[in-house]
Amino acid sequence: MTPDADRIARKSLLLGNVPKPAQDLILASARDRAFDRGATIFLQGEEASAVYVVIEGWVKLYRVAPNGSEAVVSVFTRGDSFGEAVAFTGGSYPVSAEAATDVMLVRIETAEMLRLIERQPGLAVSLLAATFAHLHRLVGQIEQLKARSGAQRVAEFLLEHVNEERGPCAVVLPYDKVLIAGRLGMKPESLSRAFARLREKGVQVRQSVAEIEDVAALRDYVEEDPGLSWSR
Repeated sequence: MTPDADRIARKSLLLGNVPKPAQDLILASARDRAFDRGATIFLQGEEASAVYVVIEGWVKLYRVAPNGSEAVVSVFTRGDSFGEAVAFTGGSYPVSAEAATDVMLVRIETAEMLRLIERQPGLAVSLLAATFAHLHRLVGQIEQLKARSGAQRVAEFLLEHVNEERGPCAVVLPYDKVLIAGRLGMKPESLSRAFARLREKGVQVRQSVAEIEDVAALRDYVEEDPGLSWSR
């Protein structure tokens, strides 16, 4: 494993709260792996034999419904981990994982982690912190779907990739628009309509770049009651 991958893995959601001696043991047998865009990392129903930490790039988790439609569950990037909740129970992956871009991952065998937990039960609490964080993220996504209009969800997504507090800025869309739509619980045509709606809020999208006229004004719009638009 490269020094950069080791450093990011130690600061990751999975291992960030784990004492260094335990980190050393967990990462001793870990390996970094590269996947090209579109490559399958694991499939829904496969035995959950490993946990992954994203070192570079983006990974999407998705489920395939009986009718063949695909539902994006979540998208992960640098420092995020995935696969830990089901891996600790010895079950199978409830979702599939695919490289949304070219990615570099660290693969940690669950058998090694479970053996370590048997020897040091207190580590389970630290390792479960990542699971709690994923649950919190999913609750936030459900709140987005229930309490935000489509345009507000897109605006909030853009603001997640902004460092500025006010004034103009440009955001490079981190992955393709079809995946953005899936991540936000929208169809691609609904995403296009949302981008069009955001023009009146000072957002212009040109290919893979979104130019925001005023970050603070866009934040105000995200927090606005979506019902107000019906009363105007």
